[in-house]
Amino acid sequence: MQDVLGRAQSRRGLIKAAVVAGSVLVVPGCARRIAPVASLPVPPAPVPAAAPTPAAVAARPATPLGVREALFRRALAALDQHDRRGARRDRIAIADFAAPSSAPRFHVINLLDGSSTSMLVSHGKGSDPSHTGYLQRFSNENGSEASSEGSFLTSDYYVGQHGRSQRLIGLDPTNDNALDRAIVVHGAWYANQDVLTQHGKLGRSQGCFAVGERSLPTLFEALGEQRMIYAAKV
Repeated sequence: MQDVLGRAQSRRGLIKAAVVAGSVLVVPGCARRIAPVASLPVPPAPVPAAAPTPAAVAARPATPLGVREALFRRALAALDQHDRRGARRDRIAIADFAAPSSAPRFHVINLLDGSSTSMLVSHGKGSDPSHTGYLQRFSNENGSEASSEGSFLTSDYYVGQHGRSQRLIGLDPTNDNALDRAIVVHGAWYANQDVLTQHGKLGRSQGCFAVGERSLPTLFEALGEQRMIYAAKV
């Protein structure tokens, strides 16, 4: 009997030892399966894109001194609108026909450095029939002798009735007859400062941008060809 009990105890001891040994063997096996996963490098957290610095943002041109904000923004919008027409984007001229002819209302603006030159300019007879000094209306009609509203592209120079002049191409439905009407930039005695001093207003053109004879070389040098003139009454 004791021999049987002894053998039973021995058998239980062997089974217990085998279970313990088996459990010891399982742990290293799990460790080998888990360890490679645990040792994988943790990917870094995504870094949010940095906000653009002020230098990386295109500068919005400041409104030059003496030019009205609303008119300047409309002129820049017109420059964008007619981008495909090939207008150079370094300079632009703005005729502020809301101002009287006694004011230096023709502004040539350097969009690169913000500098500007302002001078007197006449409007057309048909735009001011009573010669009040203020533009009353625009027209694009042949024979109207009125100033036209909108965007013009400066073209070539020529010598004509008023001496050295510059042709203009009308870019909008409000001024697309400019070439047919011979609407140009030229110098004129009636746009000189002494006429203003004597009469308090300038004489009138036939719809052209007429500037003082002494101002014309400055205008041609500052503006040149393939640039935009924007005329409006805002």
